Amino acid sequence: MTTHSNTPAGWYADPQGTPNLLRYWDGTQWTEHTNPGQVPQQQQSGGNAWELNVSRTPDPAKVQHQVQQQAGVSPAGFGGGTLFTEPVLVVNQKAKLIELVNEYSVFDQHGNTLGSVVEVGQSTAKKVLRFVSSVDQFLTHKLEVRDAHGTPHLVLTRPAKFIKSKVVVQRANGEPLGEIVQQNAFGKIRFGFMYNGQQIGAIKAENWRAWNFAIVDHTETEIARITKTWEGLAKTLFTTADNYVLQIHRPLQDPLLSMVVASALTVDTALKQDSRGLG
Repeated sequence: MTTHSNTPAGWYADPQGTPNLLRYWDGTQWTEHTNPGQVPQQQQSGGNAWELNVSRTPDPAKVQHQVQQQAGVSPAGFGGGTLFTEPVLVVNQKAKLIELVNEYSVFDQHGNTLGSVVEVGQSTAKKVLRFVSSVDQFLTHKLEVRDAHGTPHLVLTRPAKFIKSKVVVQRANGEPLGEIVQQNAFGKIRFGFMYNGQQIGAIKAENWRAWNFAIVDHTETEIARITKTWEGLAKTLFTTADNYVLQIHRPLQDPLLSMVVASALTVDTALKQDSRGLG
């Protein structure tokens, strides 16, 4: 039972998911020391004390409504219960009035927690820059994809961009899996999945606003779909939160599988065209 080595020692939510239980992380590994209680907000998933987090406790019924009514995805068969074996992933950004660290919760179609996506490696200077300016999209972003126990599986890096985006996809041990490369700057945005210099698939925005995406393989056959779901008027106006549903149509193999999952988990931070993802 381990997590990433950059996490400082302290009390954190139990990685096994036990409600209202804290477990002590000594900086290198989880210990047997536990304590009842809730983790302080600034420690949750890499959050920052400067941020104004207004997220609510996840409600499985709302996640199911998001999948079936908002995204129009019919109930699919049960998967394997992990980020890489479920046919439907729900990616919901944590709602914050001020956002300095990008954070997302990932659920299955039934509202069960599968993992999280957390921005890592930010310096204090970068957080200050994000706090006082709106140049967020021009900065480098590194995201860590963790399972429900906090164990990292993927590292997704979007280098600083000016017009076009690129996301470098790696396993947690640094093994490269490929790149998601933006191919055009105007019209319906398209991103190619590049592996060893070859394109093995693509993401295609269905309109200029880049709200919904079709994901295709190298034959242009649709293999998955990303649908942006409305987060509600209050969140739209006053927070940075965006929500997405990924539906995978058939079983996939790596590296294509990891690229598809990575695209859904980074569509907001790494692939969107501005701070609200409106094109």
